[in-house]
Amino acid sequence: MPEPSPCPPPSGAPRWVAMVHEAARDSWVPAAQSPYRAPVLYAVGEMTRTVRARGAELTLALWGPGGGDWRLYGTPEEKAAAERPVVRDERGGSAEPGEPSETSETSETSQPDKLAERMTNRRHQVLTTALSRAGLYDLAPEDGAAVRALAGRLDEPTVRRVAHWLAAAAGTSATG
Repeated sequence: MPEPSPCPPPSGAPRWVAMVHEAARDSWVPAAQSPYRAPVLYAVGEMTRTVRARGAELTLALWGPGGGDWRLYGTPEEKAAAERPVVRDERGGSAEPGEPSETSETSETSQPDKLAERMTNRRHQVLTTALSRAGLYDLAPEDGAAVRALAGRLDEPTVRRVAHWLAAAAGTSATG
């Protein structure tokens, strides 16, 4: 994949703008903009998660005000590791997320297993959303593994309590 062209600053008065690179046209287009940084970062996190869930990668640039002019800021995308996390199953086999491992059983999963998996996925979603609302938008592979471990070990009320703590922390840091 060729290196994208440098991202030019957006037009108009400085504000927070997330620019997305369109590889087909080798151009940058605004994807989210606001006078405030937090909504743009939240949108960047949601876009990144959605695109990665589809198996693709997203090239972003974050522009904002800096000294009365445009300034290019680092994005969460740059801070995250480029490689995807490898999920290990109970028997030590590994697979890409969402793909069956070579050692997984091909038999149909029983109903209680499906329910347990669905509840674990729900707890994972609650924790990931709470982290996003607390300002942690793009998790590193080891962070993702930690969230999966918490989702697998904690019960629903405990996960909700942790999510409440993260929301409270986000509320106090946003006002400070």
